[in-house]
Amino acid sequence: MEYVALTGIAENVMRELKNDTLRTVEIRSPHNFFTALKLDVGDFVFLTHTSIQDLTSGTTGVVARIMKHQISTHRTFSSTETFYEERETTMARIQLDPRASARVRKVHSNDIGEITRVEAELKSCYEAR
Repeated sequence: MEYVALTGIAENVMRELKNDTLRTVEIRSPHNFFTALKLDVGDFVFLTHTSIQDLTSGTTGVVARIMKHQISTHRTFSSTETFYEERETTMARIQLDPRASARVRKVHSNDIGEITRVEAELKSCYEAR
């Protein structure tokens, strides 16, 4: 089945997803942010700790269902008598319901600025890595 993929997810986040303890993830990296913009509630997504450049057939990860999807902007200000700076950060927050472990069969797209798409198959509990 074809999935939208989020790559480069931290190992501890992936571990919590596999243990079904993590629910909400904040997406701030540009390549994942543009991909997350296209996600809707109810969609399935493939998440992996592997970087976008290293995404190949055989890459393992977790398939999860999107339960909530929110885009938010955070502004920070700092100043002195001679200096004023304003920063703005936009992020996607997605609440996930982990469903299964999976392995990539084929990478359909992983170019910068495009949605990352993979074809992945769910792994049975008895399959070895």
